[in-house]
Amino acid sequence: MQISCAFAPTLSTPDHIVLAESLGYRRAWCYDSPSMYADVWMVLALAAERTSAIGLGPAVLVPALRHPMVNASAIATLAELAPGRVAAAVGAGFTGRFTLGQRPMRWSDVAEYVEVLRALLRGEEARWEGAIIKMMERPPTDVPLLIGADGPKGRSVAARLGDGVFASGRPAVGDDLPPWRGLLAFGTVLEGEELADDRVVDAAGHALAVVYHGAYERGGSEAVDRLPGGRTWRDTVEQVPAEQRHLAVHEGHLLRVTDRDRPAVMEGIALLPSVTLTGEPAQLRERLAEWQNKGLTEIAYQPAGRDIPGELRRFIAAVG
Repeated sequence: MQISCAFAPTLSTPDHIVLAESLGYRRAWCYDSPSMYADVWMVLALAAERTSAIGLGPAVLVPALRHPMVNASAIATLAELAPGRVAAAVGAGFTGRFTLGQRPMRWSDVAEYVEVLRALLRGEEARWEGAIIKMMERPPTDVPLLIGADGPKGRSVAARLGDGVFASGRPAVGDDLPPWRGLLAFGTVLEGEELADDRVVDAAGHALAVVYHGAYERGGSEAVDRLPGGRTWRDTVEQVPAEQRHLAVHEGHLLRVTDRDRPAVMEGIALLPSVTLTGEPAQLRERLAEWQNKGLTEIAYQPAGRDIPGELRRFIAAVG
């Protein structure tokens, strides 16, 4: 299993990717959520110029955010900056769509976008919005395209069009999927600490908050109320007017535990080991070995909190 990392990109992320390369991480993925994070392509370009071995790529690109020509050109440019090191993942959108007040895209539209994107990277003509388009004056670019998918419709697109699958929450495995099977994971390595300790909450509590975010967006009030701390979280977030509520729901998403999220996170803190990669080193190694035996080929660990360099070091020391 390859040990990679992932980032909610900020202007500090290129420094963190340089560190990740020195620590032996195989690849660095960066999120594509413009309303939350620094621009994914600018951050990856800066990282490309400062590294020489670590793989780089966006995970996951949200088609609705950019014309396929824009992403094709960006992928090709990054591949020129970092030859042989680039891959890209494309999905229907979670944070990148919900923070704009929109639902995830239809998978049929994602599939069409991936087909056009792949054709453009090959230097072929493609049809988009009724017109023939082509990347002119650019050589063909051979870059793996993964599909960011968790459910059956996304898995079907990955099986048909993807060079791999990039999942979150739980591994996407099965004979129907491409051999490259990555999983985005959050959490922290415990060093004799309690789950409610400040460092642990700072480093991993954001991932528990995202469980509330996802349950509320996908399943509504009943879904989030079934979770420990869920009703506490919902009572707080629903004080925000409906028109602005999607902004409140995703505030601090995968970055930090906000003041709004903290009471619920502390109430449901016992969930942390079951919904994240949080545990003592031996526990994390056992979990990864189990996933590897089921067919997972890459884990992409996202560090968070006030000490991202420390989290990168702790994780690779525990499982690398």
